[in-house]
Amino acid sequence: MFGALDISTSGMIAQRTRLETLAANIASKDVLEDANGNYAPYQRRIAVFAPGDPSASSPSGRALGVHVSEIALSDDLRRRYDPTSKWADAEGYVMTPNIDPVIEQINMIEASRAYEANVAAAEATKAMTAQALRLIA
Repeated sequence: MFGALDISTSGMIAQRTRLETLAANIASKDVLEDANGNYAPYQRRIAVFAPGDPSASSPSGRALGVHVSEIALSDDLRRRYDPTSKWADAEGYVMTPNIDPVIEQINMIEASRAYEANVAAAEATKAMTAQALRLIA
């Protein structure tokens, strides 16, 4: 009976995770050092979706919905000319995270709209269930 709500809920959780990942990418677009101060440019994170909901209690529920199967790391870095950086190579280039804030924001808008669509689907499911219960009573 609650399969449709579970599907919408799993979609909202997946999109929330995607939004958090995208926000972390934007916040870390200029990070070149790890917590210990070693040169380690931030690697862009990508939320990878997979079908199904492994946290569902029933076998049929595990086949429905979507979940984030992993947060993949992109090893793609961008070469930027900055001879003043302490991390510059002999030619004056520094390897920086390959994060375009505009692309990340576009992805955030898409994730927000998908989240909103799942909320609307959950609300419609609740309304239909309530109407069906009114008809029975």
